[in-house]
Amino acid sequence: MLVFGISQADEVLNVSSEDVVKVGCLYPLTGPGGLYGRDSAAAVKLAEEFLKFSETVKYPKLKIVIKDTRSKSFRSLQMAREFVESDNVDFLCGVVSSGIALTISQLAKEEQVFFVGTDHASPSLASEAWHPYYFRVNNGTRLSMLAGSKYIAENYRGRKGPLKIAFIGPDYDYGYQAWDDLQNFLKADDVNMEVVGEYWPKLFETDYTTYIQYLKNSNADIVVNGHWGLDLVTFVKQAKQFDLFKTMTFMNFDAGGNYEVLAELGNDMPLGLVLSARHHLNWPETKRNKNFVTRFYEKTGRYPSYAAQGAYSGILAIAEAVREAGGVSDKKLIRQKLEHLRLSLPEDPDGFQSHMDPKSHQMLQVQAIGKTIFDNRYPPATVQLGEWSVYYPPKTWPTKIIEK
Repeated sequence: MLVFGISQADEVLNVSSEDVVKVGCLYPLTGPGGLYGRDSAAAVKLAEEFLKFSETVKYPKLKIVIKDTRSKSFRSLQMAREFVESDNVDFLCGVVSSGIALTISQLAKEEQVFFVGTDHASPSLASEAWHPYYFRVNNGTRLSMLAGSKYIAENYRGRKGPLKIAFIGPDYDYGYQAWDDLQNFLKADDVNMEVVGEYWPKLFETDYTTYIQYLKNSNADIVVNGHWGLDLVTFVKQAKQFDLFKTMTFMNFDAGGNYEVLAELGNDMPLGLVLSARHHLNWPETKRNKNFVTRFYEKTGRYPSYAAQGAYSGILAIAEAVREAGGVSDKKLIRQKLEHLRLSLPEDPDGFQSHMDPKSHQMLQVQAIGKTIFDNRYPPATVQLGEWSVYYPPKTWPTKIIEK
């Protein structure tokens, strides 16, 4: 059942007079990143439906409240405080922006409340800012860059002369960490490379033409892009106008292959770009993934961005950990259950389960990198990814990267 709370942007799921697990979710339902938040909210409902009608496992009842952060840092912090101090939630969850997530994670640490991250991706949250109450169930940029490095090494190692690489990404922690990690992984993979440019436009930039000219003049073999969402859409449209993709290979290993980007660009998405994302509609071709995509479409009339699968995973993670711990009273036991969590998720290929790295509290998942090919099965997108290269995660999350 869906009941609307104080504002139309806030949602309460599965309200009951009985004792329930209280979960406070923070997503941008409006403003920048709003589609990610709306997709997350829809996926939370799918997860709640799955838990309620499970025939094999009895899960605890959840009271899930979703509040609209509008992608504002101070607003997000205020809402998180209200969740903790007024609503006495057992779990915080969600958050799209890595910068905002760092703030919420600090609050969770101070208040000793579990925070389950479902969309943001900066490795800082699972390394420098690590604490016992933070867990992330979606893939992070470090694992994306590890897969990206392997892809580049497989396709370019052994060439004559250094591989010329340029990078452009958003001017904040997410972009900095992604680029630092990729460079370190490439060095560890013995890729002979030369960095011919680094460019840092501000988040939500609208004009990339100057940066595109710099990239064209760099004579790079590869341009690695660290943008996501509408920033990436804007960049691709403008880069296409200036024929950037005809002069160098374009790669984006973390968010470039997100369905939202493919749908927004439609016929403007060039073919042959090397992209990946944290969830794909057409990979893996498993019953679980097909059911998730189909069910989401039936509920919303659109196909899911990767944020949806992250939110779905977060709710399942909370329910499973509480179920195994026998309730919410023993935080130490809940933490142990989260640290050894294993889930079968839509993004998992057959024979693999997403599982938590107990030391970093980062979920370890498979990364699939593909090239843009014509595929109009999921309109309004006319392009999907294909020609897959699949990379399984390391046994433990690389909290530190040692340069050779």
